[in-house]
Amino acid sequence: MTVKIHNQEDFVRMRNAGRLASEVLDYIYDFVDVGITTNELDRLCHQKIIEAGAICAPLGYHPSNFKYPFPKSICTSINEVVCHGVPSDRILRNGDILNIDVTVILDGWHGDSSRMYYVGEPSIKAQKLTQTTYECLMLAIEQVKPGNHLGDIGYVIQNHAHQNGFSVVRDYCGHGIGRVFHDDPSVVHYGKKSQGLELKEGMFFTIEPMINEGNYHTKKDETLKNKDEVLYEWTVITGDKNSITGKRSLSAQFEHTIGVTADGCEIFTASINRQELPIIKKTKNL
Repeated sequence: MTVKIHNQEDFVRMRNAGRLASEVLDYIYDFVDVGITTNELDRLCHQKIIEAGAICAPLGYHPSNFKYPFPKSICTSINEVVCHGVPSDRILRNGDILNIDVTVILDGWHGDSSRMYYVGEPSIKAQKLTQTTYECLMLAIEQVKPGNHLGDIGYVIQNHAHQNGFSVVRDYCGHGIGRVFHDDPSVVHYGKKSQGLELKEGMFFTIEPMINEGNYHTKKDETLKNKDEVLYEWTVITGDKNSITGKRSLSAQFEHTIGVTADGCEIFTASINRQELPIIKKTKNL
């Protein structure tokens, strides 16, 4: 594993890319409402990114182990979808929780961030899951400084999630980033203190905990297998069902792109205009 060490000029480039990603997530906030489709959210984000002179990194992204490239400009993961949700004609309904994941390429550098959004009024459990997931991310960011280890990041996420009765997805993780979308190191969201790669000034990576209401297992959505091969290949859902509702367990995620500084870290994708946690807003379409 070779982890790149970046200079101050690289920090400036990443700051610009990260700011744009956060601005797109701020911008889309007012559009997330009952009745809108995730295709429409994708269209709006795509337009915003292109108008800023940037590229939508997910659009056409094609890992070597996938048959199909990702077909849209953002990821929209609703309720039980853990990650990589593909925008579609699915209409948002009251009570949904939604993760929007945006990655832009600006002047060759990637800014990658995701946030949760409430559609109408979600359940108390969904709100607690969302709150806990954000707390996991911010507690992890507090661990980012030279001399600490990736295990310190994973430990605080796992500990906080478990204390609140939730589990940490193990099949997907954060990653190095910069001129490359996905790079070394892999940043897993569980672990032990003082273990793993030692952090050094100039490292860039994402932290993006996916926290499940039930157990940590994930799977592909079998209901899509014979309907849409692209959706089936990309869509990752929780592996169990809620014992009370009979529905698949919920999942939530937040993500920031981070740069390690001399005495801590810089959050490249921090929101400038809005708080990052969703709030319950009066819906226009109920």
